[in-house]
Amino acid sequence: MSESDFMTPENSKIIWSYILQAGERLTGRLPPSQHHPKGRNPYAHVAICVKSNFGRSYKELPDELVSDVIEYIDWLVENPS
Repeated sequence: MSESDFMTPENSKIIWSYILQAGERLTGRLPPSQHHPKGRNPYAHVAICVKSNFGRSYKELPDELVSDVIEYIDWLVENPS
């Protein structure tokens, strides 16, 4: 995989901004977890879920997946887990 296969800096900024917005929307909405006794970090949750779902960090995804990533983040906000 070459660097040209990765998301452009512009698209990466768009996705990061979207992750931040989703984290704000999820604040206080994630169910409690025994692994996070002081509360869950919604921003990290979104980033980790994106990486888990797509198999790599959002920055390592191709530009063609920007709309898919945004759609998935919307789904995460609607389905907090």
